[in-house]
Amino acid sequence: MRILVTNDDGINAPGLTVLEAIAHEVAGPDGEVWTVAPAFEQSGVGHCISYTRPSMLSQLGERRFATEGSPADCVLAGVHVAMEDVMPDLVLSGINRGNNSAENALYSGTLGGAMEAALQGIPAMALSQYFGPHNAQLDNPFEASAEHGAALIRDILKASPQEPTEGYRLFYNINFPPVPAAAVKGARAVAQGMRHGTRFSAQEQQSPNGRRYVWIKGGDQHVHTAPDTDASVNLDGYISVTPMRADLTAHDALHALKVLE
Repeated sequence: MRILVTNDDGINAPGLTVLEAIAHEVAGPDGEVWTVAPAFEQSGVGHCISYTRPSMLSQLGERRFATEGSPADCVLAGVHVAMEDVMPDLVLSGINRGNNSAENALYSGTLGGAMEAALQGIPAMALSQYFGPHNAQLDNPFEASAEHGAALIRDILKASPQEPTEGYRLFYNINFPPVPAAAVKGARAVAQGMRHGTRFSAQEQQSPNGRRYVWIKGGDQHVHTAPDTDASVNLDGYISVTPMRADLTAHDALHALKVLE
């Protein structure tokens, strides 16, 4: 199996090292693992692509590259340049430092990389590690994802439905719970949730020279979403697996809008 690995935390991120080890385990001794990751952190860029400017691509080692772009740029560079148009069998994005459950998924560069792979027709998974008081101070805070990642990826590949030849392809949003590996209760296939009463916000600060600046602030990450949705099962100790597509249509609203025809 040929696997392309990327992330949004950057080429030197510890979560990327964990994911590369998982990818080697999944690929097997006869497989290949290629890495194309951002030269610098790209958290929160979503599915951004560098459409109006070029991105430098630097080879750091055998099958290992960094680019001055987003995770989606990295997938495009990996598929069409570094790997010379030989499609990978699988794209893995992560392992993100922090969860991409609930509304975080909409901002995530980690998911942006997986989404781009899906748009290229390649099976893809985005993997993120939830942090909390039970795992943030571990010697390896990615312990849960490191121990359970490879087996879970194999299970998802086996269970994935046959994809249609046309339309938006599936990709998977995987979030490992904020607990040590031994405390993981299993995996749950669940929908994306929404944290009520918490959201991103902005805070103003003034520089010494009097100029105004704005910092973006995250909300409380330990608010439960609805039952049987991603953040809620994560906080209960389960890995969440959420199948997604890039189709943003609100299908439930189409019928009401028929009056416009």
